Amino acid sequence: MDVKGKKALVFGGTSGIGLATAKRLAALGAEVVAISRDPSKAGDVPKGITLEQCDVRDREALQALLAAQAPYDILISAATGGGRAAGPFLEMDMDGYRASFDKLWGYAHVIRYGTQHLAKDGAIVVVSGSPARKSLPGQVALSSVGGAVEALVRAVAKEIAPRRINVVSPGFIDTPMVPKDTPNRDEVYRQRTANNLIPRAGTADEVAQAILFVVQNDFVTGTTVDVDGGWLLS
Repeated sequence: MDVKGKKALVFGGTSGIGLATAKRLAALGAEVVAISRDPSKAGDVPKGITLEQCDVRDREALQALLAAQAPYDILISAATGGGRAAGPFLEMDMDGYRASFDKLWGYAHVIRYGTQHLAKDGAIVVVSGSPARKSLPGQVALSSVGGAVEALVRAVAKEIAPRRINVVSPGFIDTPMVPKDTPNRDEVYRQRTANNLIPRAGTADEVAQAILFVVQNDFVTGTTVDVDGGWLLS
């Protein structure tokens, strides 16, 4: 797919990986709509990007936005949904564990309602995470949700062909998910990535580059692309 002149909707597109993806698409000449619960987080955005507000968990609002933006060629979701439960599973608050699946429901809504307005040769990309296949203690919720996202995409790929759908799975990435004012933030990243084959945190732009790859390559569907610094092998 040549993205120049194509229309792309990027959910979670006002910070981190989503914003980096929106900027890459715009730089290549796409018409980009960056969508999140709080568009003000994006700050000043370059030419080619417009901002919209929507919570992917709100089905009625999402369907209205998708209909208003139709038709489009590219559908990307990096929206995190709600909170994320952490800690030992046998001590976990089960309401928190259930709430972690807001990310899955958000993706399911985007795919379910977004595909009906997507071009016949369009592409969908969602962002999972490396805990889906290799988790640390305390990451049961992240692993469960990520695994469900990847299974959803593999199953949906068969139903929506010739439209394509893929997952990009980041490892530990330097994004606002870890707030800038977190104490010893650099040390947190150093410790988490010390055993990676590439011993550093990734960048949002490196993940965005992988998202662009599965958008542009017309021979890739139903798969997961890892951008994890070799975490799965470490």
